[in-house]
Amino acid sequence: MRELIYYSERGVTAGNLIGEDLMKAGRIDIACQFIIQSLFVSEHMRQDVKVHLVLNGPPDAPKHLELCPGNNNLEGVEGKIDISKKDVAGLIKRMLYKYKKGEKIELAKGYAVEKKSLPNLLEELSSQGKEIYILDKKGEDIRSIIISDNPVFIVGDQEGLSKQELKRIKHIPQKKISVGPYMLFASQVVTLIHNEIDRKESKHNNT
Repeated sequence: MRELIYYSERGVTAGNLIGEDLMKAGRIDIACQFIIQSLFVSEHMRQDVKVHLVLNGPPDAPKHLELCPGNNNLEGVEGKIDISKKDVAGLIKRMLYKYKKGEKIELAKGYAVEKKSLPNLLEELSSQGKEIYILDKKGEDIRSIIISDNPVFIVGDQEGLSKQELKRIKHIPQKKISVGPYMLFASQVVTLIHNEIDRKESKHNNT
């Protein structure tokens, strides 16, 4: 399974702060686009992908939202959800409203929210034997490395991971990788990650 982490330094951590203007909610609009590009392809959803949102904005940071719909196309979350930022924002909003202190709460199967920082999440994933890759413009080209079978990719928001956050995760085994020579939007990065792995898997399956 591929796991994709989107870290937002200013993404709000309470449902009542997500209104019509998603940009004013700590750029939740970017998180929505990241989810769409991570989970959806034409006419269906990816079944082998789990998305993590780590929101570190006000008023109750950090919040960890886990989305792993599998093949249910978001069934159980008030029916199916359309591929739009408005609908995905509504899902994030409902997940944040569902949060309970000291617990990991499921909104529906595959959708959970809890209070967990990026370092704690990465420590947990690393302890499970998963290879962690941080997207960095100066990292090694994704086309020149062998991606593990169960990778975890970390993509920062429009400001990237702060120096302070990078220090907090420095002790966790990780590799810095790049998808190209330019700084890209988070949604573009995840599309390129999927494309590279899809092509390699397709080539392997056809040999």
